[in-house]
Amino acid sequence: MSGFRDWQGRDGPSDESIAGTVRRLLADPNAEFLLAGDPAAGVCQLRYRLSVWTGTDDCCLEDLFVEEAGRGSGMGRALVEAAVARARERGCARMDLDANEANEPALALYRSVGFDSWSAAAGGNDLFMRLRL
Repeated sequence: MSGFRDWQGRDGPSDESIAGTVRRLLADPNAEFLLAGDPAAGVCQLRYRLSVWTGTDDCCLEDLFVEEAGRGSGMGRALVEAAVARARERGCARMDLDANEANEPALALYRSVGFDSWSAAAGGNDLFMRLRL
């Protein structure tokens, strides 16, 4: 996760803080991490929460990051597809994520898997995306 922080050009949180938070999340049954590569060069963080609208959990693809050396290798796609499969296995009815509108490669990947924007019909920015499962 520190690679994602560094890619964003942020100074914090510290490596120690990230490690402590990941330990806490690993103990949470409503959070999962998927890894890709050996050694791991890609990570996908998933969070689950009960939705009043569906009566089932929603899955939030909270973070997806692939180190630069692994980009273009299909690692990101594999992580997203594994995340969708995992959400389905857990009985989720919906999956969502957010992406920066300037991150065209990420948006293209998410759209190719089936995510869509609520605002697309109105000509708005793709800031919140959802995939109905």
